[in-house]
Amino acid sequence: MAPQQPHDWIARATAEQDSVLNALKHCHEQLWINPKATRFESIKSQLPLTLADIEEASARLERFAPYFAKVFPETSARNGIIESDLIQLHEGSTAVARLFAAEAPHRLLMKCDSHLPISGSIKARGGIYEVLCFAEQLAHEHGLLNEGMDYTCFDTAPFKALFAQHSIVVGSTGNLGLSIGIISAKLGFKVSVHMSADAREWKKALLRSKGVNVVEHTSDYSVAVAEGREQALATPGCHFVDDEDSTTLFLGYSVAALRLKQQLAEQQIPVDEQHPLIVYLPCGVGGGPGGVAFGLKQVFGDAVHCFFAEPTHSPCMLLGMHSGLHNGISVQDIGLDNLTCADGLAVGRPSAFVGALMDPLLNGIYTVSDDHLHALVTLMTDAEQLSIEPSAAAGLTGFVWVQQAGTELLEQTGLAGTLKQATHLVWATGGNMVPEEEHAKYYALGQQALKAKHTE
Repeated sequence: MAPQQPHDWIARATAEQDSVLNALKHCHEQLWINPKATRFESIKSQLPLTLADIEEASARLERFAPYFAKVFPETSARNGIIESDLIQLHEGSTAVARLFAAEAPHRLLMKCDSHLPISGSIKARGGIYEVLCFAEQLAHEHGLLNEGMDYTCFDTAPFKALFAQHSIVVGSTGNLGLSIGIISAKLGFKVSVHMSADAREWKKALLRSKGVNVVEHTSDYSVAVAEGREQALATPGCHFVDDEDSTTLFLGYSVAALRLKQQLAEQQIPVDEQHPLIVYLPCGVGGGPGGVAFGLKQVFGDAVHCFFAEPTHSPCMLLGMHSGLHNGISVQDIGLDNLTCADGLAVGRPSAFVGALMDPLLNGIYTVSDDHLHALVTLMTDAEQLSIEPSAAAGLTGFVWVQQAGTELLEQTGLAGTLKQATHLVWATGGNMVPEEEHAKYYALGQQALKAKHTE
């Protein structure tokens, strides 16, 4: 049977007056509840990756911790472990609730991957991890690395000479390129980052200052990835970091769940089915939020509920999952321009690997307008003195959507009767490396959006 074509699905859904598609076409904010979400224990054994895979990834990062502590002093406070703080939003929670005429939740936390060391975004998890895997593999293959060695050896001349003979290529909207470029250059690889048109100039400049070859494209993310893949295939000794389909990247992100479990325990915050954890994850192609969500389900099972957040102009994962076509459909197919201030989320076509894996795991997806993203950046600056970028602000309206979902939708997600005791967690995915002048522009646009909101 031939795969369904996007125009066939669009025509049928339009004829059936599909309300989700209609809202997507008109860039209206909405909450979509995943009808395929299933209790975790019932599908756990069918998943292609396991908790053991996540623990193996965590062990690899621990092996590299001495190296990071040596070459990236900003990681020394955590002994070379790349990790972010888990904080409680007090004033910020009240400010967001007031803006959307909602009730401030019992507990609103923020996972500050916006302030991860080295590259200042969630990509410091998956992106850096994939490069480490490649470096470790090469070192073993060439007889430089033996079991039990101190990994500070990766900062020595023989290792750098080996890596200089190899190259790494990636396509990116910005933050993945930063993480891949910074760590690859530090290890000694030749590295090229193919940047889409929406990538910020300061990110390109920072990469070039690290000795990274930045290849600029006038098209969007999908083209940058395709061009990067072509270059890698044509280059001997080249490793391509495939943001659309890499299980290695995915597992690097998933390690966050093990770290979060420890942080929640340290703060004495219970997580069980009567005290659910509801997590809101900004989504671009899907690898970062998918990896984190997968890890959280492995660690907390049905006590955790995960929602993705996407810009109204780039809702690729929502469209892919709702249609069932995954990467067989793009936002351009329904007339959207894929242009958003949330550059890290400006992706028109989702990961097929992640979309299919999320089918039984993800509770839902909601969309956010650019005006609201700017407004939320400004609110976090004023209320919490936190510098985040628009992409990272997408998780902040999640609790509002869940509150206003209605009894039927809460029953579908398994949250009926437990919402009052829930802990809400916003995953802030990037921001602290944004130059002050750039953040000032975001802030000013947010002030305008807030003014407009208050006069509605």
